[in-house]
Amino acid sequence: MNKYKLEITVFLSGALTMMLELIAARILSPYVGSSNLIWTTIIGIMLTSMSIGYWFGGKIADKNKDNDANILSNYLLISAIATSCIPILEVKFIDVLSQLSDNLVLVAIICATVTFGIPSFLLATVSPIAVKIKNNSIDNVGATSGKISSLSTIGSIFGTFFAGFILIPNLGVRNIILGCSLVLWILSVCLFNKKDKKYYALMLLELIVIVGLNMLGGYFFSHSHPEIISDVDSEYSRIWVKEINVGENQYKTLQVDTGLESYINQETGEMGAKYLSYYDLFEYYNKDAKDALMIGGAAYTYPMHYLKKYEDKKIDVVEIDDKMTKIAEEEFGLDKNNSNLGLITQDGRSYLNYNKKKYDTILIDAFKGLNAPFELTTYEAMQEAYNDLNENGIVITNIISSIEGEDADFIKYEYSTYKAIFDDVKVFQVNPDRPNDEEQNLILVGIKGTLDINKDKEEAYKNLLNNEIKDFTSDKPIVTDDYAPIGD
Repeated sequence: MNKYKLEITVFLSGALTMMLELIAARILSPYVGSSNLIWTTIIGIMLTSMSIGYWFGGKIADKNKDNDANILSNYLLISAIATSCIPILEVKFIDVLSQLSDNLVLVAIICATVTFGIPSFLLATVSPIAVKIKNNSIDNVGATSGKISSLSTIGSIFGTFFAGFILIPNLGVRNIILGCSLVLWILSVCLFNKKDKKYYALMLLELIVIVGLNMLGGYFFSHSHPEIISDVDSEYSRIWVKEINVGENQYKTLQVDTGLESYINQETGEMGAKYLSYYDLFEYYNKDAKDALMIGGAAYTYPMHYLKKYEDKKIDVVEIDDKMTKIAEEEFGLDKNNSNLGLITQDGRSYLNYNKKKYDTILIDAFKGLNAPFELTTYEAMQEAYNDLNENGIVITNIISSIEGEDADFIKYEYSTYKAIFDDVKVFQVNPDRPNDEEQNLILVGIKGTLDINKDKEEAYKNLLNNEIKDFTSDKPIVTDDYAPIGD
């Protein structure tokens, strides 16, 4: 193994670089989101840092006339310390900066550069320095360079899959950061030549510093966010469960990225989000509706409300993230054994594509502003939803958009798309007192066939029905799988 320690170092450095990139997205997501723009920013900053690191590493390698591995060891040690600072920087830098500016892309650029740019830069120096140490003759510099580059790339591939599929959903980000720091420390120790007692004492001190920095980050986080009772990493998201007070009421909330996905009154069990009450309009528009499908479970606050209010009806819930369902059960009181509840762990679009069951109602609650899964916004997706409805069935979708102005694109694109498919389309403004140019909850209703209105429910839903925007129009084209200018 000692014979191949340089190769192992290059391989692991490549793996750790990609792990840091995935971790960067998770660390930043509660503060700036995880849209395409944020991912583009993270990838761009990491690649820039690595490019500078490769160039700088080459300069250092040329000055390393004795091919001394101690130089590489020192860079790995500094990288270990820089990685250990990430949990502290999350609380003391990222959190603070995100509250000072509404420009999320700018915040992401600065935070990614400061927090992840330095360790990425240092890890990139490994390959050129390793090439110089490993190369013994000018005749085989090409072969050596190719071998080192290949090992680094293979390590990057391994790190991407290992972190994405195994480490993040099972260990969580903070444990991975500690693990990365320790691996870098171990590599540094293994590469260093001529160790003595003084060196081992110094390395022990460095180890204490590395572990201490990671623990200090956890301490800062818990004291800065006492309202967060659970911080969970799943395959898809970083999820925060919080307890917050609003007036005299205490709510338990579920946050994914920057968005508040669900909240529930802890004393009464009532839904906190006003827009959810609009889903009940299905019983007004279709008096014989029995079977419902909901795409997007989150904390399952509406499905729990539905099962309590309509004991004679059934609802299937499609939620892609099984950890979300587990949190709903453990933190929000979901009864998974209710015979009227069907739980489906699957992507919403995939379910629409291959489902053979017919529903009276389809409820969509999977969008977070323009940060939406585009595959659920398109003509093709809504055509599948239309086909999955019984006659007189309806689709009710919650959309966050303004009604007018530069932030109104989402609702206008979707309105045009729904109009191209459904026999009738309605738009409701959940909070009519909100200015039309502000982003807000809007309810889009697509109707198949003719309405079978339950007149007995008209008075009960009068306040909701009065919020219909009857003159709504759109000049936007329909959204397709080929052309979807909205989404993440």
